[in-house]
Amino acid sequence: MKTAADLKNELNRIHRKPYPAYKDLRGSYRFKGYTLAIEHVQGDPFAAPSRLHVLLSQAEAGFPVDYWDNQNKRTALADYCLRQFGKKAGKYAFQAKGSGKSGLISVSSCGQQVLSRSSSRIGEDGSVLLRFEVGFPANGRTINSTELAKILFEYLPACVEDTLLYRTMNQKKAKDAQNLYEDQEYLRQLCKENGWTAFVADGSLLPRQSGVSQKPMKQATLFFAPESMKAEVLLPHRGKLTGMAIKEGITLIVGGGYHGKSTLLKALETGIYNHVAGDGREYVITDSTAFKIRAEDGRSIAGTNISMFINHLPNGRDTSNFWTEDASGSTSQAANVAEAIKSGVKVLLIDEDTSATNFMVRDDLMAKVIAKEKEPITPFISRARQLYEDQGISTILVAGSSGAYFSIADKILQMDCYQAYDITDKVKAICPAS
Repeated sequence: MKTAADLKNELNRIHRKPYPAYKDLRGSYRFKGYTLAIEHVQGDPFAAPSRLHVLLSQAEAGFPVDYWDNQNKRTALADYCLRQFGKKAGKYAFQAKGSGKSGLISVSSCGQQVLSRSSSRIGEDGSVLLRFEVGFPANGRTINSTELAKILFEYLPACVEDTLLYRTMNQKKAKDAQNLYEDQEYLRQLCKENGWTAFVADGSLLPRQSGVSQKPMKQATLFFAPESMKAEVLLPHRGKLTGMAIKEGITLIVGGGYHGKSTLLKALETGIYNHVAGDGREYVITDSTAFKIRAEDGRSIAGTNISMFINHLPNGRDTSNFWTEDASGSTSQAANVAEAIKSGVKVLLIDEDTSATNFMVRDDLMAKVIAKEKEPITPFISRARQLYEDQGISTILVAGSSGAYFSIADKILQMDCYQAYDITDKVKAICPAS
């Protein structure tokens, strides 16, 4: 393996040469405390940045065995290291000057979810691998290796030193991140054992800053469970935690506009992932198979059996093996449900706002006007109970304008100013047939 000194010599050799000469740098180099690998070199300073990684052995990184002796700990630690490395690298980004993307230093953008990523990995042997991107500096399209040397011999070592070594990192925060992840996985298992499709902890902050932001809204109303749905769990690290347990079956979420129905459903949708501390949804846990269903006008469908919902088309097309390049709203939603079922989903999440009306319901007046044999669509309301009883597939549905689903719901929640109220008994009193 080449050394850091060899890399320095190569940088001196190619200085001020045409940009393609940077490709000569590909390979691995041994630095003090880690190995640097240059995997891919960009074609010019305006192209996608070059890809590199650093690799540290367990002895070099120094993490004790209890930081990497199971997969959950490794996933949480890798996520934590990536975020810290990204923050540190961001301070050095573009300090090395040049044209195009010269001086860029970046890692994969992390959202609020803690995920297993190829960009950061803690090995079963305690080793640490972290991938990142660098814009190799140039003046025009002429190599400026002096600026690249700053990145590789000054900025990068500082990033590694502060974020990937046990002795220098914030050990408490790293361990807290692992403990949180283990608690979340433990709670996820408790949900399975208790027959809960989801759990929303008391004190959760569900609203986001905006529709395009994952960050929590400041000074938003905190969530607390209705007494009738409150459950208490004991987590390994957090200890006692209370919250709303949503049981298997059909759960209906209703309420006025802007009162938090879709916000709750969105939190449940992202609850298939664990979240970082400070997100507000750390203990919003949903069955990992849960899937959000919506209408997708214009999507293509290839060889999908949608006959559970659509049959007897006027043109005689076979809906048990349906194909189209431009599906309608109802057809696309039928295909989405069929595909979800085929993939092993156990919880369907549906919002009335993003659904095709004729797929969801068919009122009595329309049924009287349009004869049953003339309507090829069997609405979801006619299949939801069957899906649960025959296949164990639960549904959590947001409805704001139609009360049709009251009759089949096992639990009915009303969202009022972002607080949840169990109104199941109230609705059953109004609708005795439910």
